[in-house]
Amino acid sequence: MNPIPGNFDEIVRSRRSIRRFLPDPVDRGTLLTMLDLAARAPSGVNTQPWQVHVLTGESKTALSRAILAEYAQPTFEHKGEYDYYPASWVEPYLSRRRHTGFGLYSLLGIEKKDTLRMREQWARNYLFFDAPVGLIFTIDKGLGQGSLIDYGGFLQTLMLAARAEGLHTCVQAAFCEYHPIVRAQLEIPDSQKIVCGMSLGYADPAAPENTLDLPRIPATDFTRFHD
Repeated sequence: MNPIPGNFDEIVRSRRSIRRFLPDPVDRGTLLTMLDLAARAPSGVNTQPWQVHVLTGESKTALSRAILAEYAQPTFEHKGEYDYYPASWVEPYLSRRRHTGFGLYSLLGIEKKDTLRMREQWARNYLFFDAPVGLIFTIDKGLGQGSLIDYGGFLQTLMLAARAEGLHTCVQAAFCEYHPIVRAQLEIPDSQKIVCGMSLGYADPAAPENTLDLPRIPATDFTRFHD
């Protein structure tokens, strides 16, 4: 069992993206408690734009199977319903992106030109990194961009609530690219769009990829005080 952080500082600082989970199940009551806490996140005029689909067991396996079957096709051209990443990368964001990728692949022993193993590692997204719980988040298409900001607060609160229970998470924009399959599998109406997915469970302490701990820029570097 993963240790439970002792205070809020530990909860925040121990949150990171986990890419291999133990099979230990997560109690449904615990999931609902965490989601209730996440729902305390602020939203403009209390719109509460979040809709959550929780996948376990066969439903999670079926979604993974359907996406991986499409992922194996050489003509993959899916695109998310909104732009999560920029069309072209510039500094300093390009360097941060590369640092993340190189750091992960180095821990896994994947060389820079080994595109096959990179592709296999990416495919693990669609297995929810073996987590016992997968989540898909949707939002009403009629809402504005501000509601996506609200959604970020909901997701962060959920991830911190998970850490308070000794659980870990990984937010995954990778599912957005397969929104037609996700929509069909989960019977999501056309009025909703896929925001992201998330893996949730207990981190595998023996997995090298789970030791990736990316640096954060100190507040003094991105903050200006106007007195």
